[in-house]
Order: sequence, then C-alpha cells, then structure tokens
Amino acid sequence: MVCIGQNYAAHAAESGSEPPARPIIFLKPPNTVVGPHDQVDIPRGSTKTDWEVELAVVIGRTARYLDNPQQALQHVAGCAVSNDVSERTFQLEHSGGQWSKGKSCATFNPLGPYLVPADEVPDLQNLRLRSSVNGEPRQDSRTADMIFSVAQLVHDLSHYMVLDPGDIINTGTPQGVALRPLPLPAPGDVMEIEIEGLGRQRQTLRSV
Repeated sequence: MVCIGQNYAAHAAESGSEPPARPIIFLKPPNTVVGPHDQVDIPRGSTKTDWEVELAVVIGRTARYLDNPQQALQHVAGCAVSNDVSERTFQLEHSGGQWSKGKSCATFNPLGPYLVPADEVPDLQNLRLRSSVNGEPRQDSRTADMIFSVAQLVHDLSHYMVLDPGDIINTGTPQGVALRPLPLPAPGDVMEIEIEGLGRQRQTLRSV
C-alpha cells in the first residue's frame, strides 16, 4: 500500500506546509487493511489518533517507467474508499524524520465497501469526499483540490517502484483532520467516511 502525503492544497495549508513540488510518499504494511465496518484499534500509547478520508486506486496492470500521465489510467483497475487512520504523535514527534510510525498500526486502513471499476467512475478528479466523527462533519471536499491527479501519481510512482496488480495507492486527504483544533477520537467514537459513487464506511474505535 502506497500513500501520498499532503496532496490537497487546503490540507497542506492547514498543516502549515507549502504545497509539495513532487509527490510525498510513504508505505503502509498489509495488516493495516481491514474491512470498511471493522473496528479500528487505538494503539497503546496513542494520544492523537486521527481520521483521513481518501480516494484509493487499485492497480490492474503492471506500471513501470510509464512515458506520460496519459498512459497511467490504463493501469488502474478500480477505485475505493479508504480511511488512512493516523497517530499524529507517532507520526510527527516519534518519527525520526518520516511518517510511517504514525501510519502503520494494525487496523489503520479500512478499505471498501466496493471496488468500483475505473471506467464506471465518470471523473476521478471531481468526486466529493466527506468524513464525520459521532455524526459531526469533519471533512467535505472534492478530488478537484488534489495537487497531483491520479494520473500524475501513477506516472510518477512508476519511475521509483514497480506497481503490480493489486497494489493500492491512497491518493491523499483533504482538509478537516484533527491536526487542526478538533476533538480527537476516543474509544467508542464512530468514524464515518464516504466518497461520491464509491460507498460509505463506518468504524468504531477501541483501545488495545
């Protein structure tokens, strides 16, 4: 699972960062992936577990050294809703200069409920994304705010790694995460995220 950081202009701004000139990437291990309605574990020592609604794209054909972004979408099998759950203390204060510690905890990537074929999505760059916690709205944006489009991301990644069928790319989250002054989720809280035309997820948080 390949993830893109700060890929929405408004999210980069709320994080206090300049928009990146090149895609920022990090990886998540397979055991972060759970079902769209499974419980999400708040890891031991966590003080800042956070939500992130994201458009996920699933690779359908091997992508390596693609010549241009126009080729990229031919290598995408479909799309899904993804929650890139993050622990901000681990990510930013325990990081050692990278983000994976805050992204890699078990259950930290609910995925689904559907894999929608790419040719059934009218416009990947004009989808509404929303999230809420305990019914209170948190994120509401559109993929039009992406700094790097899906096609640009697949093209760029193909020059640094081989993307194989089944690989998943989380394409970034819009503004509205708890990095800004919002209450952080606690055990028993419910996260709900959805993307237009791709479905809706619901997870309850629990301590481990």
